[in-house]
Amino acid sequence: MATKTASVESVQPRLKQLYNERLVVELKDELQLENVNQVPRLDKIVVSVGIGKNKDDKRHHEVVVNTLRKITGQQPVDRMARKSIASFKIRAGMNRVGVSVTLRGARMYEFLDRLVNISLPRVRDFHGISTTAFDKGGNYNLGIVEQSIFPELNFEDTQVAHGLQVTFAISAQEPAHARTLLEKFGMPFEKEEKR
Repeated sequence: MATKTASVESVQPRLKQLYNERLVVELKDELQLENVNQVPRLDKIVVSVGIGKNKDDKRHHEVVVNTLRKITGQQPVDRMARKSIASFKIRAGMNRVGVSVTLRGARMYEFLDRLVNISLPRVRDFHGISTTAFDKGGNYNLGIVEQSIFPELNFEDTQVAHGLQVTFAISAQEPAHARTLLEKFGMPFEKEEKR
């Protein structure tokens, strides 16, 4: 007697499917690129929190780790100090100066989808994100003042307020291409005022 095995198809995140099926062709035509491999793409998203003056406070560290675990779905990693800074009382190799998570693949696209469509619209008096936070390589840095905009966190998780840094590592030929990619993903950039 033969047994039936149900084939489970791996479900791609919505934004990854959109990128692969439609955005690659649109970006190639819109940016007038010769090759599909020149199309800008999102490589990884790094979500990090600097603990700073609270580096000795265990409760603050636990809150930060719990926050990152809940909003990214991944276990965060403690970051060590790379060099000594006397005014901040930090020595090279000192542990717990920050906590970060690196997202790739399906989790990266799911986090981006939730950030753009659910979390950023919850920011009070939101007028869009800055257009000047691109570096020379086309990577984008987004600072979030308070973690309470994420719906994954309940009231107890937001008792100790802290900020987040979200870095979008984008392989693009120039920052304008990276911005076009993020706009296609639905990133709400602030509108430039005409003078």
